[in-house]
Amino acid sequence: MNFKVLILALSTVAVGLVELIIGGILPTIADDLNVSYSSAGQLITIFALVYAISGPILLVLTSKIERKKLYLISLLIFLISNILTYYSPTFTFMMGARVLGAMSTSLIVVLSLTIAAKIVTPKHRAKSLGLIYMGISSSLVMGVPLGILISDLFNWRFIFLGIALLSVGSFVLISIFLEKIPGEKAVPLSKQLKAVASLKLGSAHLATLFMLAGHYTLYAYFTPFLETELALSSNWISLFYLLFGIAAVSGGAFGGILSDNIGTQKSIIAVIISFAIVLVLLPFTTFSLVLFIPMMMVWAALSWSLAPPQQSYLIETDPVTSDIQQSFNNSALQIGISFGSAFGGLVLNQTGTVSYMSWFGAILVVVALLCAIFSITRKPKEEENQSLAA
Repeated sequence: MNFKVLILALSTVAVGLVELIIGGILPTIADDLNVSYSSAGQLITIFALVYAISGPILLVLTSKIERKKLYLISLLIFLISNILTYYSPTFTFMMGARVLGAMSTSLIVVLSLTIAAKIVTPKHRAKSLGLIYMGISSSLVMGVPLGILISDLFNWRFIFLGIALLSVGSFVLISIFLEKIPGEKAVPLSKQLKAVASLKLGSAHLATLFMLAGHYTLYAYFTPFLETELALSSNWISLFYLLFGIAAVSGGAFGGILSDNIGTQKSIIAVIISFAIVLVLLPFTTFSLVLFIPMMMVWAALSWSLAPPQQSYLIETDPVTSDIQQSFNNSALQIGISFGSAFGGLVLNQTGTVSYMSWFGAILVVVALLCAIFSITRKPKEEENQSLAA
């Protein structure tokens, strides 16, 4: 594996931690800053929204800037945001620091994806993107337990000091090992937005959104699911989250390897279909840990297996706007997480049980499948124009 891609992946781990790591310590933060639990929860909501919106916008505005320089500037801003969070005297001050962190994080992640795709040969592209997504997924799934551990041992503020130190390490590695990469020729914003809104590319982004929404319909409420269906204690639940996290991290690598071997389109369809089947079967395995644990780990791995082939597919479909496509797809992922969590809450309120929430998630995954098939079966715009001209 390309050592530079590994450095980029490690960088995404460092910056990705900041999003959800406070999820398990919101009560502690709320008490320290004298706000309600619901207000403290907005620290996650605002971060996700700013992350999703700012990524594509910042990528367009900075398209001409040399990529390594832009990456280092983004890391520096990210470092400052975490130091500000560490010293936050009020909730409003911390919210401002989170907004700054979300903007820099969104740019660092999409730069990691676009640079990784450029510094390897096309046949290894999906595998490299898979490694980047291993970094993203590991930070998301391991952030909550890591935050709880650090908060219990020290103080919640030390979490952000630690993340700041990790970003310093990333800054040093990027400075030393990553070569300069020229900025892209500016593509008019109207042309990029038109490409994103096209039937072929737009439906591909929707496939990502609904896939993650289907996943988070259950995963956002995984703790009550384990408590209700398997009667697990808190210690066992922590172990299950660890197993889930290990499997989820491996999913990015699996998706990349699969895509490089059978192609992006077949991989996308195979992953989505398999994911829907697993969500349907999951409730039938809760009577036995011997059946449930392997099924859970397959579910976890597949949840992050779509991203590498999907990103490669976007690059193949429209190379000219590939950077903005990758950014929008990353935003679609974030929106899918938010939508799935909200949808799962609605299902829970209406049904009063978590037993069959995975089935509702599977419905959203089927929608993702339909979007993916629709996208794959559309002709690229160039071919459409040629057909019309003929």
